[in-house]
Amino acid sequence: MSSEMTPLFGAVPAGHRSGFVAIIGKPNVGKSTLLNAWVGLKIAAVSPKPQTTRNRLLGILTQPDAQIIFIDTPGIHQPRSKLGDFMVNTALKALREADVVLFLVDGSEPPSKADAAIAGYCSEVQAPVILVLNKADLASRPDNYQAYMALGSWHSSAVISALKGIGCAELLQSVTQLLPLGPRFYPEEQTTDQQERFIAAELVREQALRQLEQEVPHSIAVVVDEYKERENGDIFISATILCEKDSHKGIIIGKGGAKLKQIGKQARFELEKLVQARVYLELWVKVRANWREDEHILRDLGYVMPAEE
Repeated sequence: MSSEMTPLFGAVPAGHRSGFVAIIGKPNVGKSTLLNAWVGLKIAAVSPKPQTTRNRLLGILTQPDAQIIFIDTPGIHQPRSKLGDFMVNTALKALREADVVLFLVDGSEPPSKADAAIAGYCSEVQAPVILVLNKADLASRPDNYQAYMALGSWHSSAVISALKGIGCAELLQSVTQLLPLGPRFYPEEQTTDQQERFIAAELVREQALRQLEQEVPHSIAVVVDEYKERENGDIFISATILCEKDSHKGIIIGKGGAKLKQIGKQARFELEKLVQARVYLELWVKVRANWREDEHILRDLGYVMPAEE
């Protein structure tokens, strides 16, 4: 992937490395948690719900001797909607274009059919693939490790806890050494390729995922209608939570608006940590029936198939 871009920031020491590292795996194995840990900032939504990540998201880590550009991808799963198709194609595109691939699995559980399928995708790429068993802080059995190793031929393997930071520094060092020599693609201070509006929408959706139950989280999207910095430095954000049914709208709002207020309160807390300023967050809820199958709505939300970019 790095060969397709023209480096813009070349004042680096001899031996400097730079490149793209795809973090792939099935839903809910900790990909976004690992990205946030390495970048040192919450730029990717994280929740216990599968399929939290929907878009490709770059996390940029610049060190004196290297610039590592992590590609956080949606969990690879069996899609059941056009949105699902977009998510899987996005992940596979990142897999094919990366300089290094991290195949992240849940080391506390034995491999699933989804893990085996992803291992098959990994076997088709030229880049080195590191098998990473996450959740080392949870109880795990040695035979899980052997079962994952048997899924393919790996450049190397690692056992980590993205949540606790166990083994992450050592894994990062191994990844860096596999990157090609080259200058920086992004300014030293940049940590992501996404604008504040996108991250704000993701952090609101994250809190909705955490507060809501069952099918409702998968049928919601968040649109930031207004993002404005006021003269005193405060940030005003107006966002709309889209859902597919009137019954879902009632669940999101909650009795007397309690659920929506809780979502807003927690999202505002995360946003203020991100922007280091006071945030005024205004939330609305609207019904857009069957939006996950509507190509026009998906495009408006930024869910554009990679081939169309």
